[in-house]
Amino acid sequence: MLYTPSIARLVEELSKLPGIGPKTAQRLAFHLLKVPPEDARSLAEAIVEAREKVTFCSRCFNFAQGEICEFCADARRDPTLVCVVERPQDIVAVERTGEFRGLYHVLGGAISPIDGIGPEELRVRELLERVRKDGVREVIIATNPRVEGEATAMYLANLLKPLGVRATRIASGLPVGGDLEYADEVTLGRALKGRLEL
Repeated sequence: MLYTPSIARLVEELSKLPGIGPKTAQRLAFHLLKVPPEDARSLAEAIVEAREKVTFCSRCFNFAQGEICEFCADARRDPTLVCVVERPQDIVAVERTGEFRGLYHVLGGAISPIDGIGPEELRVRELLERVRKDGVREVIIATNPRVEGEATAMYLANLLKPLGVRATRIASGLPVGGDLEYADEVTLGRALKGRLEL
């Protein structure tokens, strides 16, 4: 045994976190053992509190600390414009732009037959109900630009068009500060197709 049982358990629990391997878990564990006890206790309490108090919004399925999330509760947001994302953390990325003032809908993933995820495992039915019931005019599909995200976007667009709702897809292309020589063909092709007039 390399560690005391308590340290071994801490390293094991930390290594269960996404992106944390055994070495990083060990570094974190040793760091936590060096901080003042009140800091370690505060971290533990924050984890427990978040786990106990955070639920899913009953309307959009974002994280919420109550029946509905802060975005659905904000009367200043445009309820006729809905941005569909795969995960709650994707909302943070969209909000950082400061460009979107509508509401959100979290699918809970993307269609991936290889992983056994079909439309039934996602919150597609709830999205369609919202569109029919809430007078939504446009749905911006902001799924990730990979095979599963593209398949999900096409699937949703096909379901939304008969409802008379404008279904749009976020543009994709070159990152700001990127070089053309390093861009793959698909990314560069999308950048050309989604070009804007100056």
